[in-house]
Amino acid sequence: MNLIGPTGQAERINSLDALRGFALLGILIMNVLVFGLYLPAGNNPTIAGGASGLDMACWALARILALGKMRCLFSMVFGAGVILLTSRAEERSEAGVADIYYRRNLWLLVFGIAHAFLLFWGDILYTYALCALVLFPFRKLPAKRLLIVGGLIIVLQTGWSGVGVYRLVEMQSLASAGEAAAKTGKARTAEQTGAKKELDVLRKRRSPSPQDLEKDAAPWRGNPWEVIGARAEAVAPWHALAYYDQTNLDAWSMMFIGMGLFKLGLFSAKRSYRLYGWIAAIGFMFGIGVNSYTVWLALKTNFDPVISRLTRVIFDLERLAMALAYMALLMIVCKAGVLQWLTRPLASVGQMALSNYIFQSVVCSFVFTGYGFGLYGRLERYQLYYVVAGCWAASLIASPIWLRHYRFGPLEWCWRSLTYWKKQPMRNRQPKKTTAATATAT
Repeated sequence: MNLIGPTGQAERINSLDALRGFALLGILIMNVLVFGLYLPAGNNPTIAGGASGLDMACWALARILALGKMRCLFSMVFGAGVILLTSRAEERSEAGVADIYYRRNLWLLVFGIAHAFLLFWGDILYTYALCALVLFPFRKLPAKRLLIVGGLIIVLQTGWSGVGVYRLVEMQSLASAGEAAAKTGKARTAEQTGAKKELDVLRKRRSPSPQDLEKDAAPWRGNPWEVIGARAEAVAPWHALAYYDQTNLDAWSMMFIGMGLFKLGLFSAKRSYRLYGWIAAIGFMFGIGVNSYTVWLALKTNFDPVISRLTRVIFDLERLAMALAYMALLMIVCKAGVLQWLTRPLASVGQMALSNYIFQSVVCSFVFTGYGFGLYGRLERYQLYYVVAGCWAASLIASPIWLRHYRFGPLEWCWRSLTYWKKQPMRNRQPKKTTAATATAT
């Protein structure tokens, strides 16, 4: 019986690593807004960070090209990793596969909790680990069924969003009826009063005063204990969500789709140029078209919250289309063997995804919170992307250098050692020099 162990360098799929690296770097485009600005400013740039010139251009481009797309892509790659890990482990030995799988994800859960409370309350590791716990029994389903499951979850998500829009419209109607009644001297009903209070809270959150913004920023700029306290307060509601909440449904839908697409060979750059070309063309046409329209609509309605909720109804479809288009384009590049000066570093970043993800959080925590410079809320939106560019450059340069000397990234080594409950070899072994006698004999 063969022992199960980590994936060796020769077994890695470079195109999948490159895709993971691309998605990881792209996630920071949106995450940096959570680190550096009042949260609702992500949807409404008039709140904080600037809403003109370069600032508005950055908001619009991020909304069209990145919002939800990179997380979608990263979730699909995570799903592919489930198939890759379990299938290779089962090829080596049937015994212990489930043990390794669940131990790996429970340790990821621990990493996620630590990351969320100490570095970034928008952590995704916790969500991924929780969602992964139910994926194991589905690993042997055929690709078609996996895609159907993912698609059904998207349909559920779309319906859920539609109900949210209906409730918001109903709330506005009740509040308006209450206002009309008050003007004629009639008392508001309990429902009308409740609707007005809820809308007032929503409006205040979307239109904070300078005092509100300073109150929000104060703990993030405070000492490390204040920062951890503010982060714990932000994390608590997310970690208290029901298991079937939309946050987990979001991840599950894309993970199932990723599992199916991996089984179809799409992430290995082995399908035809024609197929990848069609996916990229249709995905970009639909995704960019829909996203451009939603940006125009937001500007036209001055970022009306109802319109914002309305566009969420098709959010999963447009971001999936864009994510698939990015995937197809990158697979074309990998298949053609061009731009290797970019795809090789991307693959190294993807191979060290956990280390690079935490690295991004360390840098952003130091820049934006009281851990370091305390620049939360003090930079314009476009200036946040100087930090993003710096993180990208550091990861793309350092990751290939690190992997020349070591088998894993530092956190990947730690994760694997804990998963297999055995210290993993860290340094790359140098191949033995071939002697003349050996060469002759062979």
